[in-house]
Amino acid sequence: MIQNAWSLVLVVVVATLTFLLGYVGSRRANTTPDFLVARRAVPATRNAAAISGEYLSAASFLGVAGLVLKDGIDALWYPIGFTAGYLAMMLFVAAPLRRSGAYTLPDFAEVRLGSLRLRKFCTFFVICIGVLYLVPQLQSAGLTLNTITGLPAWLGGALVTAIVVVNVLGGGMRAITLVQAFQYWGKLFAIAAPAFVLFTLFLGGPGNGAQPVDEDGVLRFHEDVAVTTVDPVRVRVDQAVELSATGEVDGARADGEVYWTPGLYAIGAETELRFTAGSPVPVVEGSPGENVDWLRPQTTGLTGLFETYSLIFATFLGTMGLPHVLVRFYTNPDGRAARRTALHVLYLLGLFYLFPTVLGVISRQYLPQLLVTGKTDAAVLLLPTTMQPNVLGQVLGAIVAAGAFAAFLSTSSGLVVSVAGVVSTDILPGKVRDFRWATVLTGAVAIGLAVLLPRSDVSLTVAMSFALAASTFCPLLLLGIWWRGLTWVGALAGMVVGGGLVIGSQVVTVVSSYTGHWAPSVLSQPALVTVPVAFLAMVMISKLTARRRPEDVNQILLRFHAPDPLGFMRDRDVQRFGTAEEKARLEEGKHRDGPAPSPRH
Repeated sequence: MIQNAWSLVLVVVVATLTFLLGYVGSRRANTTPDFLVARRAVPATRNAAAISGEYLSAASFLGVAGLVLKDGIDALWYPIGFTAGYLAMMLFVAAPLRRSGAYTLPDFAEVRLGSLRLRKFCTFFVICIGVLYLVPQLQSAGLTLNTITGLPAWLGGALVTAIVVVNVLGGGMRAITLVQAFQYWGKLFAIAAPAFVLFTLFLGGPGNGAQPVDEDGVLRFHEDVAVTTVDPVRVRVDQAVELSATGEVDGARADGEVYWTPGLYAIGAETELRFTAGSPVPVVEGSPGENVDWLRPQTTGLTGLFETYSLIFATFLGTMGLPHVLVRFYTNPDGRAARRTALHVLYLLGLFYLFPTVLGVISRQYLPQLLVTGKTDAAVLLLPTTMQPNVLGQVLGAIVAAGAFAAFLSTSSGLVVSVAGVVSTDILPGKVRDFRWATVLTGAVAIGLAVLLPRSDVSLTVAMSFALAASTFCPLLLLGIWWRGLTWVGALAGMVVGGGLVIGSQVVTVVSSYTGHWAPSVLSQPALVTVPVAFLAMVMISKLTARRRPEDVNQILLRFHAPDPLGFMRDRDVQRFGTAEEKARLEEGKHRDGPAPSPRH
């Protein structure tokens, strides 16, 4: 109860600071450009902290440690890919994207290729990626609140949605920039401080609560343990084990002693499994059971190798196609500042990802019961009190819980802004009131899906968002910026083919999970196929439709690549982003370096 109280207090503190900083940032937000791109006046260092705060989502704060606990060394490709993607962005995308003068990704597509039809397809994929990324943030918020207090999981998602929507309504991008920069440093402290303390204690000796590993490298429970599943799960048993089960096992009712020989077993939801001290730890299907396999990469042969390279493709190339990340580069004053922002983000992310990796390694010895249910995302939340069931553990657990909520808030804020910005400018007329209506609609849809859809590993769900971004917007950006031969027909074909393959593979995977797990595992990570196919489709169709190439392509690319001091860069003049009166007031406000008057609607 004491830990719950401390956790709730710190969560409330984080929520309050988020609201107050959002209020401070929104006081000078009056026009549509304020809400969409923060008046394009965010310095590189602050923007880098804001991007890092936005980018370090539930997949980073909870999911990376959980995947290291479950999958071992192979899971390290997640933080590597999440970070390395900014290297490609810095080299190929950041500066030309800012020089395009666009406000959103669909706007960039129209700037480059002059097609309203392509713009509408870009709008569709921005919404898909944004919602697909937002749902696991809200579900993880529910997991965190449920873990630390026992309150219903939907309440955590609703709380995050309410705070984010209120902040975004107040000032859009201008309001959340300061919030996200602050939350990066808050999340770094919340993950680094427990990691330092717990790793120091771990080096001093495993102590009570650590699970022994026998001479064969098999992880065993050190005491009697009762585990209750939340969702149906398939577990693999490598060594015969005796246990008690109450619930559903392999489709039949179980209530008493059970003997499992090596093999796979389907466990129903809300099934309680009771293991005695010394029993080997079963693991969810697809995870290594023995420590020697956990420490060795690529133990599943060609299939595992395909999935690893597919993950690298998705994370490395998907970063430069994530709408909520790209929209932040529109807020830099010029292309040089955008490139410097990407460079700063590289070392901010590299520093952060050291700590969840360490916590994931330690969790394997202290929290093997999570390997039975597959809910390894809770490892970071449970590890402090498991290692130190005293005041120190309670304080560290409360700090981690507060950091997790900061992760949900910052990432959700960026996602809501990016989706609402596209909805308001491409579906609605594009005024400030339209942005606010789009914000409310986005929040309502996201929390509804978070409650209705089953929850899976956060990093796996987010990785699918990366795969979709890598198969749609990454080819559009790279070819649109660096190849003059791209046509809107080719770009449209590539996005439809790449995005359609990713969405189709996920539909098949979901259907398979409910009908016997018949789909091949490669469909869960399809980027190694979908990304090259998308690039190939764009190039081939563009060559076949060369007459559709924009007549002013040379002038457009010159604006993208010319150094900033030459003065070719200019902001996109899209009339629906504001009336002439609003623009005049905005420019007047810029010259005075003061707030622009509020527009009339």
